[in-house]
Amino acid sequence: MSYLNFIGGEWIPALSGDTFENRNPADRSDLIGLFPDGGAADVAAAVDTVSAAWPDWAARGPEARADVLYKAADIISERIGPIAAELTREEGKTLTEARNETGRIAANFRFYAGEALRLRGETYPMPEGQVALSLREPVGVVAVITPWNFPLSMAARKIAPALAAGNGVIFKPSEMTPLMGQRLVEVLLDAGLPQGLLALIQGRGPGVGKAITATPGIDALTFTGSYAVGAQIAKALTTDTRCQLEMGGKNATIVLDDADLDRAAAIIRRGAFGLTGQACTGTSRVLVARRHYAALVDRLTAAAEGIAIGAGTREGIDMGPLATGAQLEKVKAYLGIAAQEGGRITTGGVPDASDAPGDGFFVRPTVVSDLPADSRLLRDEIFAPVVAVRAVEDVDEAIAIADDTEYGLAVSVVSNDLAAVLRLAGKTRHGVVKVNSPTTGVALNAPFGGFKHSSNQSAKEQGGANVMDFYSRIKSVYLGG
Repeated sequence: MSYLNFIGGEWIPALSGDTFENRNPADRSDLIGLFPDGGAADVAAAVDTVSAAWPDWAARGPEARADVLYKAADIISERIGPIAAELTREEGKTLTEARNETGRIAANFRFYAGEALRLRGETYPMPEGQVALSLREPVGVVAVITPWNFPLSMAARKIAPALAAGNGVIFKPSEMTPLMGQRLVEVLLDAGLPQGLLALIQGRGPGVGKAITATPGIDALTFTGSYAVGAQIAKALTTDTRCQLEMGGKNATIVLDDADLDRAAAIIRRGAFGLTGQACTGTSRVLVARRHYAALVDRLTAAAEGIAIGAGTREGIDMGPLATGAQLEKVKAYLGIAAQEGGRITTGGVPDASDAPGDGFFVRPTVVSDLPADSRLLRDEIFAPVVAVRAVEDVDEAIAIADDTEYGLAVSVVSNDLAAVLRLAGKTRHGVVKVNSPTTGVALNAPFGGFKHSSNQSAKEQGGANVMDFYSRIKSVYLGG
């Protein structure tokens, strides 16, 4: 099946006529569809139409904007089954994971519908007969560039607050999950979103993504993806385009001396191997008190071996494939690096053709132990179900190793020692600290974002007022005088 871009209220092909194909990562013979491969001309057209549409949307007022988002939440709730099935087919995650993500969209739409009604300014003390106040207004045209690992929920938590604040949106989904971008736009249109307010431009990063950073008229850009791409975006944008970048992570779970090891293993299993390890907050390192090291490695090895891998559409499957062939090659390369560094793979690896559950991009949940302190597996982001385990002497060494990476997104600690937990939370250079829970999973009403190369730290994602500050701007007004 062939799909189209949505620009100016019309479904149209890429102006160049170019297309690209997308296939099921669990079954490479399964063609999902042909999608338009957009470029600079498509972006320029979208900027024109969205620029013309957003002032009317802003003028409708917060209740009208909230109403559309509430309707969109109701529609997505009715479509969870079929959209989740398509998400599994396109991205590879299990049906349970896909249903959870699809339901998350509805939650995001409802939350930000409420935020539309909570936008407000302030008044300020002035001499008698004068009033100073602030007005909050939309920034204008917001470009949204989203990744493939959470193609629905990441897009919803960017598009929903942008629309709630009165902006127009140019949406570029990942070329690995273009169908999910299509489905999300369809939901918003069916909810009554004005036709020209939201533009969908499918295409690959070097075409559409590069054009978005070079086209005048985009007032704000929000991006989630790799640090390499985020750094290119930041360099390309002019100073009058506000920019929000959420990028990589190399997240650690720290297991302290007092931890219950069965509990710790269950927490790490979920954080490291859920979603095929393809979450920006996924656990990729375990730093464990030395006396528990061998026992925890044994527990993690057993936990990994109990995970059933295969196509996410099958019953009884716990973990689907990696999303791309490039990811699979990256895993192979890092397992080779682990061997060179003296690491021991206690379980997992890439199955050979005779042992694979299909012709997709499959890798077994993998545990690597006995790594040196300077191991690349303890520093580099792999973005796969591969977890490196290292012994530490105390909480201070754990903090030092956890922070010894260019990323600073999420860290979790398994312990009931309040003093040690507070010490870690206060010292670590990570934007998210979790206690006795996996590094994955965050509340939509709490701020989210990292430090160092994990974020440009201009604004947090998710949460309430702090998010709306990015999608709106303040104007000061003086009355009297």
